[in-house]
Amino acid sequence: MRGHRGVHQGRERPLTVHHLNQLLLVCSLVLLVAVAAVRLSSRSGLPSLLVYLAIGIAMGQDGIGDIHFDNAELTQVIGYAALVVILAEGGLGTKWKEIKPALPAASALALAGVAVSVGVTAAGAHYLVGLEWRQALIIGAVVSSTDAAAVFSVLRRVPLPARVTGTLEAESGFNDAPVVILVVSFSTAGPVEHWYVLLGVIAMELAIGAALGLAVGWLGSLGLRHVALPASGLYPIAVMAIAVTAYAAGALAHGSGFLAVYLAAMVMGNARLPHWPATRGFAEGLGWLAQIGMFVLLGLLVTPSELGDDILPALVIGLVLTMVARPLSVVACLLPFRLPWQEQTLMSWAGLRGAVPIILATIPMVEGVAGSRRIFNIVFVLVVVYTLIQGPTLPWLARRLRLGGASEAADLGIESAPLERLRGHLLSVAIPEGSRLHGVEINELRLPAGAAVTLVVREGRSFVPLPTTVLRRGDELLVVATDPVRDAAERRLSAIARGGKLAGWLGTGGEGGDRGR
Repeated sequence: MRGHRGVHQGRERPLTVHHLNQLLLVCSLVLLVAVAAVRLSSRSGLPSLLVYLAIGIAMGQDGIGDIHFDNAELTQVIGYAALVVILAEGGLGTKWKEIKPALPAASALALAGVAVSVGVTAAGAHYLVGLEWRQALIIGAVVSSTDAAAVFSVLRRVPLPARVTGTLEAESGFNDAPVVILVVSFSTAGPVEHWYVLLGVIAMELAIGAALGLAVGWLGSLGLRHVALPASGLYPIAVMAIAVTAYAAGALAHGSGFLAVYLAAMVMGNARLPHWPATRGFAEGLGWLAQIGMFVLLGLLVTPSELGDDILPALVIGLVLTMVARPLSVVACLLPFRLPWQEQTLMSWAGLRGAVPIILATIPMVEGVAGSRRIFNIVFVLVVVYTLIQGPTLPWLARRLRLGGASEAADLGIESAPLERLRGHLLSVAIPEGSRLHGVEINELRLPAGAAVTLVVREGRSFVPLPTTVLRRGDELLVVATDPVRDAAERRLSAIARGGKLAGWLGTGGEGGDRGR
């Protein structure tokens, strides 16, 4: 079925329920195919984004769907919205304790590293491919940002040292902001005459975005921790709404909305909010939906029959980016931090690209930059080819460099529901495989005064435990804790899960006050 522009005999055709039914059918089938493709990509090692792009291409005018779609403005708007959701999901899953030591290095890569990468890549595009400087600078800026969706999805499946993972995740969350500013500046005005003015604009927008993101995240966390909503399903909605509010506030205040949403989500993700497992599951589902919709739409926008002349330039620019610009930016920015060469090598190869560069490539199309269609095609080919190379080989490289992270006990699934009138919380604690809570008696938990295990669910049967009841893998505990000791009770349970019943004495994270109990 060939798509149409909704115009018939000079008048717009009204949208009917029949059209809605067709749209829902097509969208649901696309989602089901995309969900099945995740399983295929996980087994084959093929990045899922390529599968989604392939679905979009197959539906396009050169594919079996024969749908004609060339609306760059709509693609940019939907892409921005999807990126907001992806950054929010990534921020919610970012652990502060992991990225805190990596913040200086990540900030250097997101700012100075981007500048180095843009300059080197643009020089390669100009001198090796023959692009004009304006086009070369746009391409250099577009492809210099590591993609948050690609980094979050790949790195969380690869057991790497916390310092490497924290640096790469924080960099991917931070560097979208300066890159968007650069691409917009180059697309609207071309090469900037006064570079210090551009640096000042970037610094101001980042400062505004960071301030608003931290403020909105802190206020949102404060509200959600102290106000009991009538239904647990409202908490995930509220968290995502707060994150989107941070983006909108940052953008409307002429700051970086992308940095604001990431920081706001990260603050909430580390604030021990009620019903947290449900919130994380909801955000992860929205993140997948955003990725699927974004990649399919980008696949629709591209016309494969027009890519032939741009394949070789894309390969050359991608080679400059991957083998020269990215390693040079990593070495230059991380030199003061004296990281081992193995970690620098992996970070150089882990500069994953994804949908973000393709979305940013629609900006010059919307602005009417000369040669913008060629810029889009080059970026598309570059992203597809080098994602196909870098993504599947990253685990192999980590093993070759002996950077596999040590295996850790599984995190406890602790879900909290506020008991507003009692000024307390009901904690639901699941004991997973590998947890050292297995074999511990209730009285050996040594929970702080004001917290107690009130119920144990085992093999579908619930009972009130005795002090001598021995916990087992697969048990689910219901722990009532008053508001002042809730955090201490969670820390104590997590410490025993990692270090066993002697955690307080062995220095594995137990509460110091537990020893005297």
